[in-house]
Amino acid sequence: MALKEMIVQGATCKCNFGTTPDKLKVLTQSKYYLNDHEGKSKLAATHKDIGATFEKNTFGSCKKMNNNPCTAIVTAWSGYYDKVLYDPPKGYILTEDSKATCPVGGKDCITIMKSGQVAEPSKQNFKNADEELQSHILPVVNMKNFEKKEPYNHLKTD
Repeated sequence: MALKEMIVQGATCKCNFGTTPDKLKVLTQSKYYLNDHEGKSKLAATHKDIGATFEKNTFGSCKKMNNNPCTAIVTAWSGYYDKVLYDPPKGYILTEDSKATCPVGGKDCITIMKSGQVAEPSKQNFKNADEELQSHILPVVNMKNFEKKEPYNHLKTD
């Protein structure tokens, strides 16, 4: 599982036959969180998250149903990481490569666009950052002055 992101609540998914994406909702457990230090919003998604498990439960118009409204239902997941089991619900963690099956669209028609995880850098991350590398990535921020009230002072011209 080299460098694969694990999926959390809020992951953006799309169907090959739909017109709009929808966000995944974790309904099978409320105990395991990923990259969420307060444990409030990033529930880990598992292969047991089946049924009507999206926020809107629709991917817009469905090409398989003559462009009638989609009703998103997941019957199974494939491509999950079977080395991590969350109990309950006895579910294996989903990764960015996982795909879902819909009774209308067929096997693996629903894919994951974004994992739902968002980087939240801390002050310590900035303290540990390589100053020279950051000067190339963020040329307008002087990392030496970052903790000061005016980190952009070096840009002022008198």
